[in-house]
Amino acid sequence: MQIETLPGVGAEITGVDLKRLSDAEFDAIRQAYADHGVIFFRNQDLSEDDHIAFAERWAPINVNRFFAAHPDYPQIAMVVKEKDQKDNIGGGWHTDHSYDEEPAMGSILVARELPESGGDTMFASMYRAYETLDDATKKEIEGLRAVHSAKHIFGSGEDTFYKTTDAGGIRIGNAAAADVLADVTHPVVITHPLSGKKALYVNPAFTVKIIGKSDEASKELLSRLYAHAMQQENAYRFQWQPGSVAFWDNRSTWHWALNDYHGQRRIMHRITLDGCALH
Repeated sequence: MQIETLPGVGAEITGVDLKRLSDAEFDAIRQAYADHGVIFFRNQDLSEDDHIAFAERWAPINVNRFFAAHPDYPQIAMVVKEKDQKDNIGGGWHTDHSYDEEPAMGSILVARELPESGGDTMFASMYRAYETLDDATKKEIEGLRAVHSAKHIFGSGEDTFYKTTDAGGIRIGNAAAADVLADVTHPVVITHPLSGKKALYVNPAFTVKIIGKSDEASKELLSRLYAHAMQQENAYRFQWQPGSVAFWDNRSTWHWALNDYHGQRRIMHRITLDGCALH
């Protein structure tokens, strides 16, 4: 097994079969996941059952209440853009499930049907985003907490909906679940539960306010943190191929599904894993 560190964020792991991992290989992959925030695999041949088995080796599966489920495997969310759709799912910088009291650990995405070109996914490191902040900003955000909400993304007057949002892309799901979902707070800077490293934990899609600041001051600070985190030095663009698998950590990365393949179909299978409270 070889682990290659990628520029900006992530690592590509080769020489392994995710269906037949030894305990030693799994431990090495787990360490790479904690250290790098997102790991990529090529040339995998995973059935839906294999995908589920690999996921369950990490943590209990979190069935997303806002996305369409696979008709035969409810643990798998369908991330689909049809040929006639204009918008896509995840088309803006975000991290999944920050609106939950215990945000999801991460997601394992398997390519099932790809466009002839386009459809890459961008990832950004929130370890690096925090580490490269100037000392004054680190001091400014120390101890701050932020409010995270799903209502402005998923909320609607209908039970099931397709909705284009300012955060980017189509959100699909059960609006009633969003409307009753309580907003939550998390530290602006977390200590990652696996790596012990500090990471910036705000994102443009679901973070709505810094506690204790006016709306104007909160917006200014968040905009400044976002602009810093979005720098190209923090990011890596992953090009999908048949057999590709990406496994990202929601606590230490952002991601953005690029929407540059209009008129083509793209089908991905996603499994999300339970996480824990963040401190």
